[in-house]
This record gives sequence, structure tokens and C-alpha cells, in this order.
Amino acid sequence: MKSSLKSWCAATSAIAALAFALTGCANDSGSTDTASPSADAQSSAASSAPAESSPSGDMGAASLALADSSLGKIVVDGKGMTVYQFDKDTQGADFSACTGPCEDQWPAVPGGTDVTVDGVTGKTGTITGVNGESQLTLDGWPLYYFAGDKKAGDTAGQGVKDVWWVLDAAGTPIK
Repeated sequence: MKSSLKSWCAATSAIAALAFALTGCANDSGSTDTASPSADAQSSAASSAPAESSPSGDMGAASLALADSSLGKIVVDGKGMTVYQFDKDTQGADFSACTGPCEDQWPAVPGGTDVTVDGVTGKTGTITGVNGESQLTLDGWPLYYFAGDKKAGDTAGQGVKDVWWVLDAAGTPIK
């Protein structure tokens, strides 16, 4: 009996973790889509930032830098967390298209009045994000974290739903 209970608990935990990982973003009708990252998205970027971080709260978002990864040099925040661009956003717009369930899985990178960049050549700016707070932009693209990235250098959000991308130094999506 104990063995089957352990198996049931393990299976339930695995299903819950998979459901979380597969959550993508709200589609045009507002319902939640699911997605799985591409095989390349499972790779991690190398970074000298602290190993433990999470994509919520103050992530050192007042600074952007470059980190080496299997995708090439990509933009990360000041703590080494990968930042992403969303194809459903309009480059240069003053709003984010990531709303509802989307913003739970793809939290906005907080903006600030003074952004420090190291190796990043694209123009930084801010918009008012869906939560009413300042959201950092790069080359006119609002920036996001992926809730599935657990530590500095993770790139699990790359290619999700074929609409989420890491950025190069100029702020151009790497597809």
C-alpha cells in the first residue's frame, strides 16, 4: 500500500510540474494556451551571476548585460536572469500585449529611470506595464522573464509557442 501511495504522489507531482512548465500565454481570445519549449530551449546559458534567482521581485532589472549561451550572446538582467521578447507585442508601442494568465508565466522586467548596460547596444526605455508599474524595453520591445527559468542562465522560455525569444545585444530577437 505504501508503495502505491508513493507512486501515486510521484505521478501527481510530475503531472503538476509538467502542467506548470507547459503553460504558455493567453491567446487572442484570452484563454490559456499550453506550450512546450523547443529542445534548444532546455539548454542553459553560462553566467557569472549568482546561481540562485527567481523571475519575480527585484531582479536587478535596472541593469542589462550579455551572457554566453548555446544560443549565442544573449541579454540578461543584472543577476544573470534571461530576458525575453514577445512576438505579439508591437515594437515601439507603449503597452504590453501579455495580459491575464500570460503575465503570471511571463512577468515584466521592471523598469527604472536609470538603466545600466554592459555590452548591450540596443536603446533601452520603459513603458507602463499591465500591472501599472514601469516595464523595461530594449529596442522598443517590452522585456519579460519566464517563470520556468529557475536560475541565472536558464533559457527554458526560448521558442515557447514560437512567440517568445531571447535577444541579442542590439535587442533583436534570436529565433
